[in-house]
Amino acid sequence: MNTTRTLAAVALATTAALTLGACATGDAPAGEVDAATATSIADFGTFADLEAAAKAEGALNVIALPRDWANYGEIIDLFIERYPEITVTEAAPDASSAEEIQAAENLAGQDTAPDVFDLGLAVALQSTDYFAPYFVERWDDIPAALKNEDGLFWGDYGGYMAIGYDPDAVPAPTSLQDLLGDDYRGKVAINGDPTQAGAAFAAVGMATVQNGGSLDDFSAGIDFFEELNAAGNFVKIDPTPATVASGETPVVFDWDYLNNGYAAELDGQRNWEVVVLPGTGYAGYYNQAINKDAPNPAAARLWMEFLYSPEVQNLWLKGGARPVLEASMVANGEIDEALYAALPEAPADTVVPSAAQSEAAAALLGERWATAVQ
Repeated sequence: MNTTRTLAAVALATTAALTLGACATGDAPAGEVDAATATSIADFGTFADLEAAAKAEGALNVIALPRDWANYGEIIDLFIERYPEITVTEAAPDASSAEEIQAAENLAGQDTAPDVFDLGLAVALQSTDYFAPYFVERWDDIPAALKNEDGLFWGDYGGYMAIGYDPDAVPAPTSLQDLLGDDYRGKVAINGDPTQAGAAFAAVGMATVQNGGSLDDFSAGIDFFEELNAAGNFVKIDPTPATVASGETPVVFDWDYLNNGYAAELDGQRNWEVVVLPGTGYAGYYNQAINKDAPNPAAARLWMEFLYSPEVQNLWLKGGARPVLEASMVANGEIDEALYAALPEAPADTVVPSAAQSEAAAALLGERWATAVQ
């Protein structure tokens, strides 16, 4: 947070989680638009008018964007280079999706409130009251299963849930059952709390389908982590490159692009291998949304247009993640062929939770998770 070359176009298109909605926009004379209600570039007049409005605001507040997450550092730096008139404030880079929404609540009406969100699907589905509708210029190229029909949030980049491990500390895991053994005592971590963080939620989803369960019921995944905890193998530490380097978290459930990022960052310090287990693969995308109370609404919309440009979509690819515009960029000759060819092969069987499945899983985790791993 790998897949087949057609994840966005085929595997995800089979999950009708969200449906395509028409882009309802209207033209307005430049300078007369209320940026907070703009639903597309057309409401500003032209892209240049949007840029001018964002530069006039002069600020953009992002939140929960670690610079080592899917190449966010390079992406943020490119935005700063392109728009030096806009000061970017990067708040709470290690915050969870749920904490992003909490920040919007706590800072409502203040200049420091987040302008934009980057969220796991479960939290996005629960938080639509906080979002302003917007349809990016490449809206039609986002697969229907990966966008809210009302323009409240959109998938952006994704990957497969994988296991990263230190081969000098543990044997190579070949199945989840391996992780229950004595070799993994006090060594297995997930990226956050699955009731709040998208990566941790996906870890439970992956454990569910790898243990014979279905996305309609995450019980099998919760049961696995309950057993892992009872065996003394589950470590309640949020993994970071620092915890991997120190040996505190020698086994980590996380998105493949993040685990691969650990390997790259720690090259020469610690060995780190990444495996997507055989069998059913669990894939997912993170979603973008605009805060309806954004203190810098034009800059928020410019940021979204920037993220969905082919140039930045290729930067997700550079970070090992799958850009949501993958199919369109391949068809249009916009994809970086070298980076695209470097993606590893994916499991033949891939699942992605629908909106309804994610909501049901979130409710079940809210009921059972704390007790299962206490």
